[in-house]
Amino acid sequence: MQLEVGAILEGKVTGITKFGAFVELPGGKVGMVHISEVAPTFVKEIRDFVKEDQVVKVKILNIGEDGKVSLSMKKAMDPPPRSSAPAPRPNRPGNYEWQSRKNEGGSFEDMLSRFKQASDEKMSDLKRCMESKRGGFSRHGQQK
Repeated sequence: MQLEVGAILEGKVTGITKFGAFVELPGGKVGMVHISEVAPTFVKEIRDFVKEDQVVKVKILNIGEDGKVSLSMKKAMDPPPRSSAPAPRPNRPGNYEWQSRKNEGGSFEDMLSRFKQASDEKMSDLKRCMESKRGGFSRHGQQK
């Protein structure tokens, strides 16, 4: 079987190391899934995600001139279904928008000035909010 970059195939995990997993592809060729390509989350221990002799779906990322095949499991996964509901917003102090959504033109200096002003306002509000949550105590433990 001819392997092509971008192809999504199923293969069997034949070996696991601390840096990745070796997968036997159809036709007997073996490729490697680097630990960073195993899952869409941080992978500290690869054996938490794959086991030897497990059949996995992989995408061919690269075929080197030396014949080495680089694979990805996370890029072979089906994308999560998109919902029409807006994504939940993370809680931010004071419910602020940390980046402006509008494109205000002007020179770089004007944009920098607006950014600095907005940043100073947000920092002072944040400090005020943090002091009120501390119950009126300063950083050094003295009551106000």
